[in-house]
Amino acid sequence: MYSRTKMQQPSLFKHIRDIIALPFTVTVIVPYFIHNPEKRFFTTNDILIQSIGVLLASAGVSLFLYTVYLFKTFGSGTLAPWTATKKLVIRGPYKYCRNPMITGVLFILMGETLFLQSRNILIWTITFFFINTIYFILKEEPDLEKRFGEPYKKYKAKVPRWIPSINPYDDVNTGS
Repeated sequence: MYSRTKMQQPSLFKHIRDIIALPFTVTVIVPYFIHNPEKRFFTTNDILIQSIGVLLASAGVSLFLYTVYLFKTFGSGTLAPWTATKKLVIRGPYKYCRNPMITGVLFILMGETLFLQSRNILIWTITFFFINTIYFILKEEPDLEKRFGEPYKKYKAKVPRWIPSINPYDDVNTGS
């Protein structure tokens, strides 16, 4: 009889802890402290700009939650490097872009920037993007190559870091 052992999943507490420690801090706590209503793009509340901000933030939250779900169910890990996934996740948006979770966070920040018309949050969004780009190049991508080897190298060679590809990554050898 064939028996499959299921990988140990991180607890719900660990997922919540990691969400609060990283994306919640980036999208809620930091913007709360840096937003200055006096430093706005416009002098009036433009409902169109604010509506676009709400749409961007909503899309970002949806993308972020979907990627967290993929990490939990298919990767057997959380979004944090200290509880990293045990399996390479190449499903859903990961077939088009290597970092859709961060893209979701960037959409949230851009949405906040537009909704609040905040120069400071715009500067934070740009800073966050560059910090992550440097982190991915110097730390995360080399670590993923060590953990997942050749499947990750093939994936990395074919899937862009930030701007989604039109065609999904499809490698029958990944099991994704």
